[in-house]
Amino acid sequence: QVQLVESGGGLVQPGGSLRLACAASGSIFSISNMGWYRQAPAKQRELVAFIPSGGRTNYADSVKGRFIISKDSAKSTVYLQMNSLKPEDTAVYYCTATIKTSFRSPFDDYWGQGTQVTVSS
Repeated sequence: QVQLVESGGGLVQPGGSLRLACAASGSIFSISNMGWYRQAPAKQRELVAFIPSGGRTNYADSVKGRFIISKDSAKSTVYLQMNSLKPEDTAVYYCTATIKTSFRSPFDDYWGQGTQVTVSS
């Protein structure tokens, strides 16, 4: 059993900053990619940023230069530092991780429950 638990969401004024965290726990043998998606009301879920195990980070064009994704492999935790926030960043943010639960198991995608980020004055 694997769980991803997000934290750090909330209400912030335009131009402000928030830092999201997502900790993976449970039966984890290996973690590959970790990332963040978001879903605004009446919109499809979209990729925000992801960080592969051994490659370069990737960002949606809408957040480049404002958001920074990082991870602490020892803690199985991924972070999303969000700066210069805009009202259009308002959404539920979900973390995701690609995880093997044992040596013989395949990699599977797991999702957190989501955390609300609201940017408003």
